[in-house]
Amino acid sequence: MIVLRRIVVFQFLLLWQGGFLFYTAVVVPIGTGVLDSAATQGMITARVTDLLNLFGVITLAALGLELGLSRDPRRGRTAARYWCWGIAIICQALLLYFHQLLEAFMDPERTRVVIRPPFYPVHRLYLWTSTIQWLACLLLMGLTVAAWRAEDRGK
Repeated sequence: MIVLRRIVVFQFLLLWQGGFLFYTAVVVPIGTGVLDSAATQGMITARVTDLLNLFGVITLAALGLELGLSRDPRRGRTAARYWCWGIAIICQALLLYFHQLLEAFMDPERTRVVIRPPFYPVHRLYLWTSTIQWLACLLLMGLTVAAWRAEDRGK
């Protein structure tokens, strides 16, 4: 059961964070080039981030369950994992909030920005929050793999 739990947590994290990384590093630049418009690519991104945020909420719940169930013998590492998880949760809450704000600055179909002045500063905050969350998740996953190894050696 432990192995299955770990596989599920790892797959959720791969889907969410791997999807985020692939989308931002590959799809957005290619889409912007092919569509010849950052605005048109933004219409796609507005919809993709709906799902990325949903995956984030589900994955953070799974990670929280994993944190509660795992038995890492090193309390300091467990504390660090909780800190990373907490940072990721705070970032996720901010991302959900910023996402709603960004949508409020767009027309109802999310095809164009209609309130420009606040859109780009909020979008910048969204991007920085995503980056901080990604870094927290990278650290959390590294600590989690180390915790799993320590837990397995103790059994």
